[in-house]
Amino acid sequence: MWRHIASNAVTLLIVLLFLMGGVILWGKGQYEAAGPLEQAICLDVPSGTNMRRVSLDLEEQGAVSSSTIFRMGADYAEKTSQLKAGSYLVDPGASMEEIVDIVTRGGASTCGTEVVYRIGVNRLGVQVRELDPGTNRFEERASFNPAEDETPEIYAEKKEQADTRLRVALAEGVTSWQVVESLKAMDVLEGSVDELPPEGSLAPDSYEVRPGDDRAEIIARMQAAQELRVAQAWLNRDENLPIETPEELLVLASIIEKETGVAEERGQVASVFVNRLNRGMRLQTDPTVIYGVTEGKGVLGRGLRQSELRAATPWNTYVIEGLPPTPIANPGTASLEAAARPLETPYVFFVADGTGGHAFAETLDEHNRNVARWREIEAERANQSSGN
Repeated sequence: MWRHIASNAVTLLIVLLFLMGGVILWGKGQYEAAGPLEQAICLDVPSGTNMRRVSLDLEEQGAVSSSTIFRMGADYAEKTSQLKAGSYLVDPGASMEEIVDIVTRGGASTCGTEVVYRIGVNRLGVQVRELDPGTNRFEERASFNPAEDETPEIYAEKKEQADTRLRVALAEGVTSWQVVESLKAMDVLEGSVDELPPEGSLAPDSYEVRPGDDRAEIIARMQAAQELRVAQAWLNRDENLPIETPEELLVLASIIEKETGVAEERGQVASVFVNRLNRGMRLQTDPTVIYGVTEGKGVLGRGLRQSELRAATPWNTYVIEGLPPTPIANPGTASLEAAARPLETPYVFFVADGTGGHAFAETLDEHNRNVARWREIEAERANQSSGN
């Protein structure tokens, strides 16, 4: 009798173990399979929350089929204690395993509100925008210039929130003075910048920042990035360039940056300056004259005077031979690459063509014709603006 009971107990245990194994395999399959979410969502993980609350929120939003399986999978992967606060984009069909990885990986928020401080050539602009998970595009909520406009309430509300992403976006062609003055105007930053960074030493790019970050440390990050870019461009340079040092490459790149905003033209513009240097011709480029007038401290805001074109400054390439002694702005990667590997062209002249680009020429006669066409365009525009 006892043997019969024992035999039945063993059989029952085997069945239970088999069923348990099946349940575990089923749960594992559910955890790794594509989830039920049909449209992307922004998942907010507040500071101090726990995996249970996150799992219930996901279940309520239809991102997971079972909050229990979600928590069990996170426990099994030993990630429950690694939950990171933030706002995260969860894509349609994301599995529980993928979502656990998203909320425990850390790093910058990938969804929600973003504040972008755009340091441009003409102004500092602050933009508050939010990601629409349905379109995966940011929608602007507010935009203002802190030097001129009132601070929007949404900016004051969002800038300090833990899940708000803060970025400093540095445009190509800004001067070091403009960067420092813009960083001073950002109320989320702290600390002072005791010395103006050398012109050209700051890499145009997007930089993640946090409230309380030190301004001098952000400058140091920009300088470290530019050092790497200049070194890489110098390493890949054409061997027959009429420049001798990485510093001269940086100067040339800054002139290219200020001469054209058309990406496809950079190689041609670079070729004109290289051809002029090879022939012993003066560069005769207006942006260097402007820098001699402003020394990078603000925008000239008007046309150059004839007296300024003739004035002897260290940067006036209508007067000096060769390159100016320093860069005239902070060039981006594309201008550095153009300076290091310019196109091979016969051009030694260029002038605006009315489309935002330039007309290039090999001979002075051809250049004079291009200049005449440009003068006609200027006159037509002047007539149109005056209503004639």
